[in-house]
Amino acid sequence: MSDVKHDDLLLVDHIHTYIGQFHILEGVSVRVPKGSITVLLGRNGAGKTTTLKSIIGLTPPREGKIIFDGMEIQGKRPYNIANLGIGYVPEHRAIFRQLSVLENLKLAERKKGDFERSSDFIFKLFPDLKRLYKLPGNHLSGGQQQMLAVARALVPENKLLLIDEPSEGLAPILIQQMMEAIETLSHTTTILLVEQNFIMASQLAKQFTIIDDGKSVSSGLMKDLVLQPEVIHRYLGASIKTRIELEMEHESKE
Repeated sequence: MSDVKHDDLLLVDHIHTYIGQFHILEGVSVRVPKGSITVLLGRNGAGKTTTLKSIIGLTPPREGKIIFDGMEIQGKRPYNIANLGIGYVPEHRAIFRQLSVLENLKLAERKKGDFERSSDFIFKLFPDLKRLYKLPGNHLSGGQQQMLAVARALVPENKLLLIDEPSEGLAPILIQQMMEAIETLSHTTTILLVEQNFIMASQLAKQFTIIDDGKSVSSGLMKDLVLQPEVIHRYLGASIKTRIELEMEHESKE
């Protein structure tokens, strides 16, 4: 996967990433076409989060290339990578819990006026945040904290959003709200998503890459993956019953 296709916004090409002495990623490759949602799938500990952190520069790869919008970015500092137009929503929300919703959002500005430019869009996408903008982060529900974590990445202008486990710990009704928000975001911003909830991922993403034990082992169109229960079971552990139910749901929509 060494050649950048004309529609690739991001190309991760055989990266090897270490954390201390541990070789976490052993040749991961991912393509993210412009204007789409691509999902990284895999079991816990497979290397999905480390892949996102490698892209944003928090755990820089020792080998391989990361090409964003035609530019090699591996080895650059996280601040400089973010300034190129990449937003990162980490797992476990990581908001400033003692600061208000408004303060959290304003801190996300890269340049003066970012929040003013983006606030209407953010509050339309997440109405709860407008209603609760004076409350400190630790007074928000888990779902509202996740909304705030995503909203912070929308304050500056970004071409690409890296979103790690947006549905983690959320009730089903909030998962549906988050799915709708991510779908809306994808109309204007390319998204690379890590998501354990396979049904959510399959309904949102057009492309997928499966990571297993630090290696990318399969990639392609999500519509093809949902028809391969043996691959899903081998790498993700999802049940055959779930696959059949999902296929029936897809057929009912067509």
